[in-house]
Amino acid sequence: MESRGNTTLAARVAGAGLLVATASIHLDLYLTGYRTIPTIGWLFLLQVITGFLLGTAVLAVGNWLVAGVGAGFALSTLGGYLLSIWVGLFGFKEVRTTAGVVAGVIEVLAFAILGWLSITTTPLLSRAAGRRGPSPALASVGAAVAALAVLVGTVAGASGASASGRSTGSVLLAERTVGGTKVLTGARGLTLYWFAPDSATASHCYGTCAAYWPPVLGRPKAAPGVTGVLGTITRTDGSTQATYDHHPLYTYVGDSSPGSANGNGLDLNGGLWHEVVVGAGG
Repeated sequence: MESRGNTTLAARVAGAGLLVATASIHLDLYLTGYRTIPTIGWLFLLQVITGFLLGTAVLAVGNWLVAGVGAGFALSTLGGYLLSIWVGLFGFKEVRTTAGVVAGVIEVLAFAILGWLSITTTPLLSRAAGRRGPSPALASVGAAVAALAVLVGTVAGASGASASGRSTGSVLLAERTVGGTKVLTGARGLTLYWFAPDSATASHCYGTCAAYWPPVLGRPKAAPGVTGVLGTITRTDGSTQATYDHHPLYTYVGDSSPGSANGNGLDLNGGLWHEVVVGAGG
C-alpha cells in the first residue's frame, strides 16, 4: 500500500514537472518572437498560463480529475503543434525545430503519466484494473505510444530548419506602404527584412534562424518604382540569396499576409531585424 502511494506521488511530481517544462518552453518561444504572430501569440500565452496553473494543481491536489485535465491539456497542446505542421493554424504554418520536437516529446510523456495517474486513482477504473482483461492504465500508455509515433512521423516529414536548394530563378522585388513607410516586398507581397549581424557578402542566419526568417532565394528583379542596389550572395548550401542595398533579404514566418511587418525591430536569433525601407540606402 505504501509502495503504491509512493508511485502515485512520484507520478504527481513527474506529471506536474512535465507540464511546467512544456509551459516554460512555450514561454521562451513566446518572448523570443511568437508574441508578434497574430492569434498564435495569444494562444502561446494562454498555453503558458494554463500549463503553469495545471502543473501547480497536479502537484498540490493530486486529484484524479485534475490529473485527467492535465493529460487532456498535454494532448491538446501536442495536437495543436501537429496541426500547425500539417496544415497550419490561423495562417501560420509551423516548421520543424529542436524546441518544438522537445516540447512534443514532453507533452507525450505528460499525457502518459497523467493519464495513468488519473485512471489508477479513479475509484471505478482502478477497480476495473484488477479484473481480467486489458488494464485501463495500460490503454493510456498505449495511447501515449501511438501519439509518440504520430509525432515522430510528423516531424520526420516536416520542413526542416534551414533553407535548401540552389535557386537560379528570379524574384521580383516590389514596394508597399506598411504603417506609413514604403517597404520592400517579395513573393506574395510579404515584407522583406535585413539582419543586423549580416555583411554585404555573407548571411549569419542558418538553422533555426532560417526556419523563422526564410532567406529570399533567387536573383532579384526590381518592379517599377523600386530603386536601390540589387545583388546576390551565395549561402553555405550553395543557394543564391537576393540582396538589396548590400543587405541579404529575408521574410518572417510571423507575417501571414501582405501589409504585415511583425518582425520589424525584433531582437531574435542573435541580432536585430529591420524592415527594408525602399530607397533608404545601406
